[in-house]
Amino acid sequence: MSSPILGEFAGTFVLVLLGDGVVAGVLLKYSKSENAGWMVIATGWALAVMAGVFTALAFGSPDAHLNPAVTLGAAVATADFSKVMWYSAAQLAGAFAGAIAVWLHYLPHWRVTPDANAKLGVFCTAPAIRSLGANVTSEVIGTFVLVLVATAIFSSRVAVGGVAPGLGPFLVGGLVWGIGLSLGGTTGYAINPARDLGPRLAHAVLPIPGKRDADWGYAAVPVIGPLAGAVVAGLIARAVGF
Repeated sequence: MSSPILGEFAGTFVLVLLGDGVVAGVLLKYSKSENAGWMVIATGWALAVMAGVFTALAFGSPDAHLNPAVTLGAAVATADFSKVMWYSAAQLAGAFAGAIAVWLHYLPHWRVTPDANAKLGVFCTAPAIRSLGANVTSEVIGTFVLVLVATAIFSSRVAVGGVAPGLGPFLVGGLVWGIGLSLGGTTGYAINPARDLGPRLAHAVLPIPGKRDADWGYAAVPVIGPLAGAVVAGLIARAVGF
């Protein structure tokens, strides 16, 4: 059985399982990768995107967006909004399920990790300096780069005759790696509403020892910023004719 909706769900599940998984390995106490640092997190997320895209394609999504912002940006660029609602719902559900899998995988580590902010940080993003206007701007810029460059990678002007089979996920993973290293230090580069909101919801409902609230006062930033950045990128892609 395969379908675009199943592909978006499965791909986003793998994305968050591996992406939040690398963050858990770095932040939770007594993990063998504890304190491995930002380079490990950025690299882990890049590989998570690559793995998620391959999974989505194999499960039946020809788009493999894994991200409501990417889906919205593509809709703006093509003027076809028929996939936005269904893809976004599948992506959010996949992200929620992936976060639960991370919780299960690191189950003994939650109890021995005293830092409630670190536990929340496994699931969702938080700014280095809390300034909502600047934080939204960072998410707009990061997602703008993601959507615009991803659209350029697959455009007929760059990939004459199409990107070689199997190459696309590596290129997108490399793009996300670059965004994480260059632009991720301000907000943790959610650049994906489902990747942030789904795990944030999971954190809110899971029985995590010593957890804090889910920081709902910030939760709108990694939703609004990426969606706005994607719309701008989609409009430019449409105007330029990618």
